[in-house]
Amino acid sequence: MADQPVVKTENLTKKYGEFVALDSLSISLDRGQILGFIGPNGAGKTTMIKILVGLARATAGAAWVAGHDCQTNSKKIKRLVGYMPDTFGSYDNMRVREYLDFFGAAFKIPRRERSSRIDSAMDTSNCSYMRDLYVETLSHGMKQRVGIARTLLHDPEVLILDEPANGLDPKARIEMRELLLRLGEMGKTLIVTSHILPELSRICDVVAMITKGKLRAFGTLDQIMREITTRRAFEIQLASSAQIEATDTIVREFVEADARTTVTSSNAESMVRFSTEFDDTKLADLLTMLIAQNIKVAQYREVVQDLEDAFLSVTAADEQPAESVETVSP
Repeated sequence: MADQPVVKTENLTKKYGEFVALDSLSISLDRGQILGFIGPNGAGKTTMIKILVGLARATAGAAWVAGHDCQTNSKKIKRLVGYMPDTFGSYDNMRVREYLDFFGAAFKIPRRERSSRIDSAMDTSNCSYMRDLYVETLSHGMKQRVGIARTLLHDPEVLILDEPANGLDPKARIEMRELLLRLGEMGKTLIVTSHILPELSRICDVVAMITKGKLRAFGTLDQIMREITTRRAFEIQLASSAQIEATDTIVREFVEADARTTVTSSNAESMVRFSTEFDDTKLADLLTMLIAQNIKVAQYREVVQDLEDAFLSVTAADEQPAESVETVSP
């Protein structure tokens, strides 16, 4: 059904002996959504990917792609999912078109359809001009686009891309971002892993953060930021460093009721920084107090938290077993 999730996992668990690689992971993705799948090395990302593409069986729980069970219908799953690993497998002395034709045959695409499929995949991934170039001569960015063309050959509904922007220069990274967004607009559902979090935050509709096999946060970026980074960071830019000490004292006295507040000062920058859970009304009172004390405030601004801040908050919490981070539902 069109209104059903394209990708869904429910209490997905995978154990290797006593080791729990994946622990009751539940997510849901709609058609055309892009999931940013984040976690440190060894967190369980690869394990979930293997289950989704039919290369591993779950110990407990279930996973579905377009309504098909990943465990009981793995042959169908391989037709529905396209996977591009982080390392690009290539063959010497093969031109790009030959390379794609080889994989088209491996996908059992009929010869009469293969040519049009290859042309379409190359056009979508902007690599048509490479058709007669040898694969081993391509730059890393060019190979990544050929890799996506290869992934698109069998027209999968779901694309799983492992570190697609890794090692790319700034221009190639922008081109990759535009390509992934275009694939989402085409109705493809994407699961993208990346350690380049600022880049990932520009394309993903939803984010899943996983550490030690457990899902620590899941939802839109805004939802996760509100849930995880409850403390807001502020900067007070002064007109002169001569008022740093006075400003620092006023801020510390004002926020002393917030036991977790941190206050730092920089004479070189004429800046006082602090974090707090105070609301806007209280923060406005602080600014009023500074002005009343004749503090020359050039700028009073909130420092916008980003995906890296949220990820660091999650991993920091994970290091404290007694605490947990609630999962956010989109």
